[in-house]
Amino acid sequence: MELWQKMVRDSVHTIDQLVEQFNIDRKMAEDLDEFFQARINPYYLSLIRYPGDPIWLQCVPKKDELEDFDAEEDPLREDEMSPVPNITHRYPDRALFLVTSQCGIYCRFCTRKRKVGDYEKISMKGLESAFTYLEQHSEIRDVILSGGDPLMLTDAMLEKILERLRAIPHIEIIRLGTRMPVVLPQRITPRLCEMIKKYHPIYVNTHFNHPWEVTPESTQACEMLANAGVPVGNQMVIMKGVNDDPAVVKELVQKLLKIRVRPYYMYMADETKGANHFRTSIQTGIKIVEGLRGHTSGLAVPHFVIDAPGGGGKIPLLPNYVLHMDEEQIILRNFQNKVYSYKNYADKNNPEGYGTKKKKAEPERKRHPRRKKVNFPVLQD
Repeated sequence: MELWQKMVRDSVHTIDQLVEQFNIDRKMAEDLDEFFQARINPYYLSLIRYPGDPIWLQCVPKKDELEDFDAEEDPLREDEMSPVPNITHRYPDRALFLVTSQCGIYCRFCTRKRKVGDYEKISMKGLESAFTYLEQHSEIRDVILSGGDPLMLTDAMLEKILERLRAIPHIEIIRLGTRMPVVLPQRITPRLCEMIKKYHPIYVNTHFNHPWEVTPESTQACEMLANAGVPVGNQMVIMKGVNDDPAVVKELVQKLLKIRVRPYYMYMADETKGANHFRTSIQTGIKIVEGLRGHTSGLAVPHFVIDAPGGGGKIPLLPNYVLHMDEEQIILRNFQNKVYSYKNYADKNNPEGYGTKKKKAEPERKRHPRRKKVNFPVLQD
């Protein structure tokens, strides 16, 4: 058994442990366990500095989860867009491939509570029909492995999946959606990295939410992946009490660039059951973007998106930098609220653009006939 597997085994996960470790009322702990089980491995547990801190909020069950009656279990309609078990096909050329129900920790804001932790809901039995679907749909060029967390699979099992995907000619890109570099970085081993290198291009999307998660251990994990030729991107969720502050997010994204992780997405929290206490206003997200754009490197600014309820996909949001636009010009404000204009030139998409309209002819001035100079004789006495 590898170190990371021992740490998963030694996680806080029982009702007794929740009561003892976090002083949760036993009846409340039982209700929370029935709603969505806990798993907090020793590494991530060690990052907690005080009760209710940004790490605690992400992993320790809270009674507020049981008071969220209105939200849906599947707000993104993933199950409706699942043509075969384990596959969600929402976008034209991409597919989500669920390969395990297990995670290194169970995040309290998880959007797949209905499946995560349940071996029956995301089963290895569905892999063959998933591979067949991917083989038959040549429009799919990008496959995202998720779950659960695909790095909860052993190296051997993960390699079987990667090898099978690489045998499908039209699949160009494979992505691993994993929190392991953040919550259990001991999973990223030299052997894993050597195996992944055989199946490039492989990309990793990970999930740092707070600067405290950038530790020597997570730094080493991300750098090992980068050294193995794996581009690593970060997907952050805005959560009340965790990172709903421009200064916190700025610190996080700057730290991520230092460990060779590119901020990729910043999400509004999904409207999933049990997570209402995490949600913030859209204005909070806009304020965070405004605190980044122009104030730090463009490399550090993620795409701010809402994953639209009802399965609408990711929709980008931006602060209102455009003050006015017409066929001939656009009026803009910058990060310092200074105003600038830029000519909107003519092309096939803007045929009436700048320079195409004839200037109105000025009314012609009446020309007076030129006066001739006449020399009068000078009379002398």
